[in-house]
Amino acid sequence: MPLNPHSKLPLKGVKVIDFGQYMAGPAVAMILADLGATVVHVDPPEGPLWETPANATLNRNKLIVSIDLKSDEGQRQALALIEEADIIIESFRPGVMKRLGIDFAALRDERQELITLSMPGFASNDELRRDWRAFESVIAANSGVFTDMGLNRVLMGVNPSFSPLPLASAYGMMLAASSVVLALQARERTGLGDEIEVPLACALMEGLCYNSIKIEELPERYKTQREKEIERRRIEGLPMNLTYEELQELLDPFYRSYKCKDGRMFYVVCPSHKEHAKRCLKTLGLYDELVEEGMCEEPDTYLPTSEWQSDMSLGVYPLPKRWADHIAARMKEVFLTRTAKEWEKIFGRGKFPGAPQRWLQEWVHDDHAETTGLMVEVEDDEFGLMTQPGPVVWLQDSGHEMLAPRPRRWVSVEEALATLSAIETKLPRVRAKNARDGWLEGVRILDLCNVIAGPHSVAYLARFGAEITKLDPAKPFYDCWNTVIFGLSHMRSKRSVLTDISQPRGRQIFEELVRRSDVVVWNATDKQVERMGLTEQEMKRLNPRAIFCQLDCFSGVKPGPRTNYLGYDDLVQATTGIMLRFGGSMDTPEEHAHVGTIDVMCGFGASLGVAAALYQHLKTGEVGRVKTSLSALSGLAQAPFCYDYERRGLFDEPSGREVNGYDDLSRFYAASDGVVLISAYETDLAKFAGVEGLEGLVDVAPEERAAYLAPRFLTARAADWVARLQAADIGAAVCENLETLRAYNAWPSDGATGIHRGSYSFTVYEDHPSGHVITQLDPYAIRPKRGRIYPLAPSEKYGASTRQVLEELGHTGEEIDRLIEEGVIAESWSREYLPT
Repeated sequence: MPLNPHSKLPLKGVKVIDFGQYMAGPAVAMILADLGATVVHVDPPEGPLWETPANATLNRNKLIVSIDLKSDEGQRQALALIEEADIIIESFRPGVMKRLGIDFAALRDERQELITLSMPGFASNDELRRDWRAFESVIAANSGVFTDMGLNRVLMGVNPSFSPLPLASAYGMMLAASSVVLALQARERTGLGDEIEVPLACALMEGLCYNSIKIEELPERYKTQREKEIERRRIEGLPMNLTYEELQELLDPFYRSYKCKDGRMFYVVCPSHKEHAKRCLKTLGLYDELVEEGMCEEPDTYLPTSEWQSDMSLGVYPLPKRWADHIAARMKEVFLTRTAKEWEKIFGRGKFPGAPQRWLQEWVHDDHAETTGLMVEVEDDEFGLMTQPGPVVWLQDSGHEMLAPRPRRWVSVEEALATLSAIETKLPRVRAKNARDGWLEGVRILDLCNVIAGPHSVAYLARFGAEITKLDPAKPFYDCWNTVIFGLSHMRSKRSVLTDISQPRGRQIFEELVRRSDVVVWNATDKQVERMGLTEQEMKRLNPRAIFCQLDCFSGVKPGPRTNYLGYDDLVQATTGIMLRFGGSMDTPEEHAHVGTIDVMCGFGASLGVAAALYQHLKTGEVGRVKTSLSALSGLAQAPFCYDYERRGLFDEPSGREVNGYDDLSRFYAASDGVVLISAYETDLAKFAGVEGLEGLVDVAPEERAAYLAPRFLTARAADWVARLQAADIGAAVCENLETLRAYNAWPSDGATGIHRGSYSFTVYEDHPSGHVITQLDPYAIRPKRGRIYPLAPSEKYGASTRQVLEELGHTGEEIDRLIEEGVIAESWSREYLPT
């Protein structure tokens, strides 16, 4: 698109050639275009490989050209476009672009400032899978997504369990977009570009890192009722056959749905915080009654439970079953007295999290989504006026520009070249001698975040060499399930400081940390940011060069009625229709089972925003304020079906626990020893003639295909079927599980990043600071050729670096001792790393 000379968007002037097909590659280029880059998208002469209305979203703000890369003329045209580009994107199997005459390594030898991005399904060094036809569902099946679809599905005996959410592409597009912009800002310092690979399978595993972690000898206090029931049934040899209704009675009262007066379900997410559950019960009129019945609040829940005065404490997850059942029963009665919309206002204004269950179609047309710019309108040439997801991340001073995306436009190669060449490119001088190893080498980040999205965004940046200080209260607001357990993943390579910033001396320490930081990140609402004194004006006073990044639950570019409501990942799932799709009906909503489904995605979005702001600062000297939200990322998590237009059909994507795929050519089939996922289109039908045992499928009527395939798949092992199908270039995978992937791809801690190990890599920390043996996913999804990726250090105990950091700020040992005695700072929350 022609460059707006008055644009303030951070990627203004950056030129991108997008060879991507399907979802992930085009989505990365779309995100860059939303942020101001000029993007030319290349389709083959027959059109995109994936025909879908979602392409109108994925290609907005782009010029589209048609090029036959298999012809000499097409190669000349492609190379002419590349000659003008800063960034090139492709999403094919390893080696495909090189065979088409576009060799990224050779291009970078000629132009060392060039940044290239490859997004294969599986890693190029994965000898087994690198050449597989790797559709979204194939990657998900092979990576344990469908087999590890949560405790609910295990207890109901639904295993594997299908989901249409494109998690591999969603995590991949955010990781890839952030990596490209991080490389771009590093180029401003060094003059050197990079060649980056982001395998979607690796990106998916990073998105599921909170699900794949293994903690040996995990204390009993952290096991939920559902986990205990699974253990009991396995020990006693009982079937997993709970009904949905029976399963609800194993849920925590502050982590479940309740039916309201209007028949709509309302999702409450109030566990773990010391005030949220209390505010909830007080507002419901139940608090005093329950206290009289013996409900307790332990003054220090980080003590071993053997030292508690009672067997429960409000604000700790999970609660004992007898209390969980009793509290839930009373809450059920109260929720029936008001409508879900009434409860939404009550919870939002009362500052504790909860939201009504809504369908995706409701969210697309929701007043809050429209007002804030979380959903935007685009006049597409093919579909007319479309409602599409808004920007995923924005800078405060230019976000309004992103609310009016231009529709995709088909042009000639000559017109695209003219548009690119009209943009003046001022490349940074090559400073190879000063080239930093990591893209963020020397950048100091202050992390004020909690739970998952915020702290994960900063943890992700550690691998690029950033120096991170994590600041938490001297006394915790959240229970240790929420801090220590989650922190095993997002506290890696961070130094932990505990300070009470409500006290004057604590506030002084906080301001000292802000003054020495390049980036400050906090997950908080606008009102909380204002109360903390981190407004634009106050930040300019404290540190005019520091970039401030804010994440929250419901924000968009503009304020809306729910902007300042508190919330978590689960509430966005409820608000945007994910839970109703997964559960299948308003009466049976279920959380999409993976911990941090949208949280981690949002964390990567915040990192992208930080990268864009750093680039803008280096390029123009301007200091931007970054913002994103969980709601803003929900559109990407539902990219294949999150849109509407006048002639659109039903919102009928696969939903509910009974669904096993999209159709008879793309679904689960039982093999002799497990389950195989096949992923094929009608255009693949002739290929089945070359698959031993399935040669006759081409002659079978469409309505009889399942009846033909099901008994035949039972005649051989799942792995054998995958080998036969992939040899015929048909997408297929065994439905693996996370435990198996971890067991076969884990190595003792050796200081490596895992990038050299293919598509799956875990490290076993025998000497973890927690005292437990911990197995964790490696930081391996971003694979640059020039930039360095650093291994992550195990998470230290909260407060372990308080003294060291204060000494670096110039405080003496005597002063630090006095501050500890006064409760201004702390060196620990508990005697044990992981309280028992």
